Amino acid sequence: MASKITQKGFEKILREGLEKPHNLGDKLYLVIRGNSRTFSFRYTKNKQTRKYSLGAYHPQSNTLADARKYAIELNSMLAQDRDPHEEKQVKIDLKQEAKKKREETDRRLQSTFQKVAYETIDAREPTWADPKARQTWENTLRVYAFPVIGHLPVSEIETEHIVKILGPIWHTKYPTAKKLRQRMEAVFSRAIYYKLRPANNPAAYKDNLEIPLGKSNHTVKSQPALNYKQLPEFMRELRKRDGMGARGLEFLILNANRTTEVRKARWSELDFDKKLWVIPVEAGRLGKTKKSHIVPLSSRSIELLLILRENMISEYVFPNSRSNNHLSDGGMLTVVNRMHKERGWVD
Repeated sequence: MASKITQKGFEKILREGLEKPHNLGDKLYLVIRGNSRTFSFRYTKNKQTRKYSLGAYHPQSNTLADARKYAIELNSMLAQDRDPHEEKQVKIDLKQEAKKKREETDRRLQSTFQKVAYETIDAREPTWADPKARQTWENTLRVYAFPVIGHLPVSEIETEHIVKILGPIWHTKYPTAKKLRQRMEAVFSRAIYYKLRPANNPAAYKDNLEIPLGKSNHTVKSQPALNYKQLPEFMRELRKRDGMGARGLEFLILNANRTTEVRKARWSELDFDKKLWVIPVEAGRLGKTKKSHIVPLSSRSIELLLILRENMISEYVFPNSRSNNHLSDGGMLTVVNRMHKERGWVD
C-alpha cells in the first residue's frame, strides 16, 4: 500500500509533469496527461477495478486537500460496502428525475386552455370542408370560454369551471351551448392525450355535466315549408317571374341542390350531351363530402340552361348582373320572400 504523498511531494509531481497516474495514497491518484492534471479515486469492487473522477486539479478550487476529503468520504462508503459509482448514478438519476418533473410542471403550467384550444383548431382544420369552421370554433371559444378559463392551465380546470361557462346559456342558447361543450371536450381530449392533465374530461356530458346542467328544454323549431300539393302551382308562378334569382331557385328545386351549389354553378361543369352536371369538390360548396357530385339533368333543367346560355355573360350559370360574379346569398331568398308576401305560400 503506497504511503500518502505530502504537499511538497505533490508539488514535485506537478513540476516534473511525468505523464502517468501518480499514486497519492488512500486510493487517490493524480493523472497527468499532456496539460491535464486530474484527480482520480481508484478502487476494486467485486473483483473489478473502477475509476471515480474527482475533477481537475486547481490551486484554489480543487487542491490536494480537497481531493483527500473526497477520498476519505469514498473510502468510508467502501467500508460500509457501498459502491461510490452506484451511489453517484443514483444521485444523477434522482437529479434528472427532479429536472424532468420540474420541466413537466412548467409545461403543464404553460399549457393554458387557450393555447391548447388553438393547437386543437390547428390540428383539426385540415380535415374541415367548411372554410368558416375555424372562425366558428374561435368565435364560440373566445366569447364564452376564454374569459373564464382561457388563462388557466388545462391541468387545473375542473367541471365547476365548465358549469360556470355553460350554465347561463344551457337553456337559452342550447344550440350554441351544445357546440361549445363539444369543442371544449375536444380541447381537453387533446390535453389528456398529451398528458397535460389527468384523464378526466371536465367537459364530458354523460355522468358529468348532465348532473348540474340537466336536460335542455330546447325544442327544434321546424323551418317554414311549402305543402307538396302546392308545388306545381308554385313552380308555375315561379316560371312567370323574371330575374336570375327566380331561374336559380327553379333550377335548385328541379335538382334538389344546396343554394351554394347552384349559385356557384359554372358552365364548364355542364355536359349537355350526357345531360349531366358534375359539381367539383370545392371549399364550402359540397358540405363535408370529399367526392364530386354528379347530377342527372331533367329535360326542363336542360331547357332552362339552353335559354340562359343564349345570353351568357359570365363563367357562372347564374351570375349577378351587376358584377358578373355568381348570384349572391340573398338572390333566391328574395324571390321566396316576395312570393310568400304576395300569396302566403309557406306554412
